[in-house]
Amino acid sequence: MRIDIRRIVKYLILIGLVACLYTLFYPKVYNVPHIKPRKETQFWDLTTGSRIAYTFIPAKGEKSAFPIIFLQGGPGGFYTNATIERFKPLAEKGFDVYLYDQVGSGYSERLENIEEYTAERHKRDLEEIVKIIGAEKVIFIAQSWGAILATFYIADNPNRVEKVIFTGPAPIQPTNKELSTLKPPDSLHLRMPYFANAQANKSSRSLRSEFVMKWAIVFGSKLASDAEVDDFQTLLNYKLNKSTVCDTSINVTVEGGGGFYSQIMTIKSLATAKDPRPALKTSTIPILVMKGQCDNQKWGFTNEYLLVFKNHRLEIIPNAGHSISVEQPELYLKTICDFFSK
Repeated sequence: MRIDIRRIVKYLILIGLVACLYTLFYPKVYNVPHIKPRKETQFWDLTTGSRIAYTFIPAKGEKSAFPIIFLQGGPGGFYTNATIERFKPLAEKGFDVYLYDQVGSGYSERLENIEEYTAERHKRDLEEIVKIIGAEKVIFIAQSWGAILATFYIADNPNRVEKVIFTGPAPIQPTNKELSTLKPPDSLHLRMPYFANAQANKSSRSLRSEFVMKWAIVFGSKLASDAEVDDFQTLLNYKLNKSTVCDTSINVTVEGGGGFYSQIMTIKSLATAKDPRPALKTSTIPILVMKGQCDNQKWGFTNEYLLVFKNHRLEIIPNAGHSISVEQPELYLKTICDFFSK
């Protein structure tokens, strides 16, 4: 019996093509936790078109004139049950505290047109939120990407901010890549975390997730549903959490709510964002920069905040990573409260 090699090769190519198309286009299911309803959740319908979920923690006792707004990391940052518990002590100190899910994350609305997820959109949302709150000035506690968002806001609204606490701040945009090589002073005793973001990305991503991401960035449209990609974001966040601590034996709890499209499209928009540095250099706003000893952000990027903002204070938090409050919750709050008292 004669074997037709060419026919077999054709079948193998066809099978391979079908397998490839299945891998790229068939929705993927992730076994991850999902965000759960909270009775405290309220909503702002902003003039920007964003529907934003938030929790308000009212001040106790003698009330400060300046409410706190927490700006979560991300982009596409959302607050968790742990975030609410973390900030209750500040309400006990007399501060109204506002926590909100950035557009496209948590319980906030997902946008149909993902090209509307931009740094400018996040900044305009924040401007509307400050107006709704109605205080003359506000205080920002800005984590990671939240620090970038704060710089954009301050550049355009310098007279609306009383103080800022930057925790593990991400690079001021556009990123000055030359700063990544700047070595920290030995006296700071900084060290890189054991687990890197690259390891988390490598262990989480698949051909489909990569394809969906590239499709979104290039064509500005959704190849996968928000539900699918947000579940992937939860998986990725779980892996990334290992790079945010000094002690990798700590089990960092992950909650659903991450906004995949909000994150990747906002990051894309940073390439064309307006440089806030010229405006920031004239700022007299008191700022506190808190950096964990094992923060995964390069020292040069952190140091730029000290160079740009003249009225600054730096605190290195020992035995803590990018997410300072996870490993050093008491010192995190104490450092913030000490800053408020001066």
